[in-house]
Amino acid sequence: MTLGELVEVLGGTLVQGSPGIMLAGVCTSTAANGLDLVFAEDAASAGKALAGAAAAVVLKPGCAQALSPAQAGLGAMGIVETGTPRLWFARAAQLLKPETSPAGVHSTAVIGALVEIGEDVTIGPCAVIGECASIGAGTRVEAGAIIGPYVRIGEHCHIYPRAVLYRGTSLGNRVIVHAGAVLGADGFGYVRDPASGAYTQFPQQGTLLIEDDVEIGANSTIDRGALRQTKIGRGTKIDNLVHIGHNCEIGEDVILVSLTGISGSSTVGKGAVIAGQVGIGDHVHIGPGVILGGQAGVFSGKTVTNEGLKPGTVLWGTPARPLKQVLREIAIVARLAKGSRKTKD
Repeated sequence: MTLGELVEVLGGTLVQGSPGIMLAGVCTSTAANGLDLVFAEDAASAGKALAGAAAAVVLKPGCAQALSPAQAGLGAMGIVETGTPRLWFARAAQLLKPETSPAGVHSTAVIGALVEIGEDVTIGPCAVIGECASIGAGTRVEAGAIIGPYVRIGEHCHIYPRAVLYRGTSLGNRVIVHAGAVLGADGFGYVRDPASGAYTQFPQQGTLLIEDDVEIGANSTIDRGALRQTKIGRGTKIDNLVHIGHNCEIGEDVILVSLTGISGSSTVGKGAVIAGQVGIGDHVHIGPGVILGGQAGVFSGKTVTNEGLKPGTVLWGTPARPLKQVLREIAIVARLAKGSRKTKD
C-alpha cells in the first residue's frame, strides 16, 4: 500500500516525500527498514524517527519544523502530520496487515446439521460447530473451538483456538474472541432452602449478545442472562481474565482490564474505563465515562457517576471515590498514627 493511499483513507497532511512511497508494515524507529512506517508524538522521538531508516513517519504538526535541518533528516522520507499520530499509526497498521487467505473447512472439523456457513469461512482442525449454528462470511474459527447449537456469528469475526461459545450466544461483525474464552455459560445464581441449607440453581436460560467490533481477551468469561439478556456494547475491549456475570449490560467503547470481576445485573456506561483487579458487586450502575483505578471496589447496589467531578477524574479505593480524596485520607491516617506513637513514647 502506498503512503498516499493511507493519507487518502486516514486523513492527515503529507508534508514531505512522495505519495507513491510503498509501505509493507509498521515498526519501531530503531528497527525500521525502507518499507516500514513509524510514528512519533514529540520532538525528541521525532528526531529519532527521522534519523532512522523508515520509509515514512507520522508526526504531530510542527514536530519536524522544531528540529534543526540535521535532526530533521530532510530528504526522501515521507512525513505525514496529524493531531493524533498514535491513532493514525494504529489504523495504518490494520490496513497494512497482510490478509490471511481463507482455508475452508478442515477435514477433522465436526459440523452439525443445518449449519449455515458464509463465503470465505475458515474452520480449523477439530473445531466443533453445533446444529443450526450460523457463521458469517470471512469469519475464522480456529482449531479446537466449540461453537454451540444455534449460535450466531457475524462476518469477519475471529474465534481463536479452544474458545467456547454456548447455545444462545450471538456475535456481531468483526468480533475477536481469544483463546480459552467462554461465552454464554450459566450465571452464578442459586436459591437457598432456609430449612435444609441446600442450594437450587435459579434458571439460567437467557442469552448473550456481543455487538460489532468487540474484542474479548484470553480466558475471559461472560455469562448468559438468567431470564433475559447479557449484552456487550459495540467497540468494547475486554482484557484477559475478566469475568462478567449474568444480566450485565456493558455499554459501547468500554475498557475492562485484566482480573476485573463484574457481578450479575450490573451496568457499565459508554466510554467507562475499569482498570485491573476492580471488583464490582451485583446491581451496580457505573455511569458513562467513569474511570475506576486498579483494585477499586464498588459495593452491591451502588451507583458511581462523574457528577460534580472534572472529566478524567480517577476513582479509587473501596468504596471507590476520587483518588485525591483517598490520598488525603491516607495522609490524615498516617499523621494520626504518627501522633499516637509519639503519645505512647
